[in-house]
Amino acid sequence: MIDLETHFGAERRYVTRADLEAVMRVDKVVVEPGDMVCLNTGFGRMLMQRYGQPSEHELHHTYAALDGRDTALLDWIVDSGISALIADNYAVEGVPSRPAPADSHSHPNLPIHDLCLFRLGLNLGELWYFSELADWLQANGRSRFLLTAPPLWLRGAVGSPASPIGTV
Repeated sequence: MIDLETHFGAERRYVTRADLEAVMRVDKVVVEPGDMVCLNTGFGRMLMQRYGQPSEHELHHTYAALDGRDTALLDWIVDSGISALIADNYAVEGVPSRPAPADSHSHPNLPIHDLCLFRLGLNLGELWYFSELADWLQANGRSRFLLTAPPLWLRGAVGSPASPIGTV
């Protein structure tokens, strides 16, 4: 678990590789090949507190999300060897993405989705609820836990709801 909420609060922030590595260093988070990386941003907590009815401002202008335009972050995703990238927000990366560089020949609207889903075959998880688990991990100086998340079996489906369980 990488707890962005603890470090950035409810501030809307596009998290770069440097930001991510700084949080990981402070919290002593080690990511190894095959890990499912979970990001707690606080967005899930806010959704639950608002009974699933966030304000327009809360929906689009609060809480951290990965910066899909940060090429160093994209390189980290590739080089890390992770098996999944999961967040409590609605897209893992910031939506809308920051504008693409003017000299860019290819600029997908969701660069992390493009990289993970279409180029790497890496699973993304969105709108997971991590708040109590993240609180417990922070209070106990831990970042690791056992995650099981079997999806519903939906023949021919593109995506499926998962039933995640975190065990500490």
